[in-house]
Amino acid sequence: MSPEPAALSLPAPALIADAVTVAYGGRKALDDCSFAVPAGSVTALVGRNGAGKTTLLRAAAGLLRPDRGTVTVLSGPPGDGVLARIGFLAQNSPLYSQLTVAQTLHLGARLNPGWDGPYARDLAEAATLPLAARVGTLAPGVRARLALIMALGKRPDLLLLDEPLAALDPVARAESVTALMGAAAGGATVVLSTHAVADLAGVCDHVVVLDRGRVRAAVEVDAALAGHRLVNGAAADLAALDGADVIELRRAGDGFTALVRVRESVPAGTLAWHTPNLEDLVLGYLRGRDTSA
Repeated sequence: MSPEPAALSLPAPALIADAVTVAYGGRKALDDCSFAVPAGSVTALVGRNGAGKTTLLRAAAGLLRPDRGTVTVLSGPPGDGVLARIGFLAQNSPLYSQLTVAQTLHLGARLNPGWDGPYARDLAEAATLPLAARVGTLAPGVRARLALIMALGKRPDLLLLDEPLAALDPVARAESVTALMGAAAGGATVVLSTHAVADLAGVCDHVVVLDRGRVRAAVEVDAALAGHRLVNGAAADLAALDGADVIELRRAGDGFTALVRVRESVPAGTLAWHTPNLEDLVLGYLRGRDTSA
């Protein structure tokens, strides 16, 4: 009798947050946050300003220790043991302002054992970065582009990026998203905080929605889109949603729009049911179960 096929073992998550709580002066920046980031994924952290995105990324990078709970990165604790395998980009794009762009790229080679010089130089040339210019003279968007290239050139297993697209113009943003997709295709896990949700449609495959330090949703994007519907109808037909799992309900005049989680086929009736896009999904969870007009 032939032996049973061996069960496929899935790779360990690249990042695990387990009941993570961080407080600043009595205010909780993170409050009992738990989720996992699959290895090889592109995961977006989204939320309002102050939702805890930066704090979470800093904890994952080993720059702060949670008051309670644990963060696991690449199967171990954050810190020196995994620093060489992590590319971290803070929101203010920290670089040495007195160095030129070329000197900055050279410094990357000196500081990072896995530095891919030709790759970093190709990215810089594709972005038309002025190699002879000093970093301190660069426009904010150009500086942010260079900082992202420095993180990518490290060829890390895990990229932790805090608002890497915020300062970029539309063309630079699209080109940077393409570079991130290339990193993911090469096996890296990408975790980035962003307000530019629309730019990540078709790019990120997981999303974590943070609201006032708590995880409102941590989902695989395709499954979540398939499992939710936007519903439009007249206010007089609201009773048709009785018993439904309504994430958000907004009234407008005599009508309403709702984001509803569905588990089976959508019911027939006078309501209009549509598949949401990623921005619809994120905004619905951020606004929560708000039934105000």
